[in-house]
Amino acid sequence: MNLNPKMLDPVFHFLDRTIAEYVDYLFLAFVWLSLLVLAWVFSGGLRRKFPNQPHVSAGIAIVIQPPGPQPTPIIFHEHHSDCDDSDV
Repeated sequence: MNLNPKMLDPVFHFLDRTIAEYVDYLFLAFVWLSLLVLAWVFSGGLRRKFPNQPHVSAGIAIVIQPPGPQPTPIIFHEHHSDCDDSDV
């Protein structure tokens, strides 16, 4: 394969000029594109799909349960040795 530099010079000049002028926009576009690609991969975009298997989807749910009834408090009575119940 013969890559003639004379023929590719206009392409390289165009790319250099475009990158120099629009580097901020290109960076933002690549960041958003990478976020979209990651979301696609994490949602199962790279999994093999077999034709015989049924489609199974799973979701994430947040369940907030109200607090249950409070347990009855345990009250401890200390037994005093100087106070005798039979004297009453």
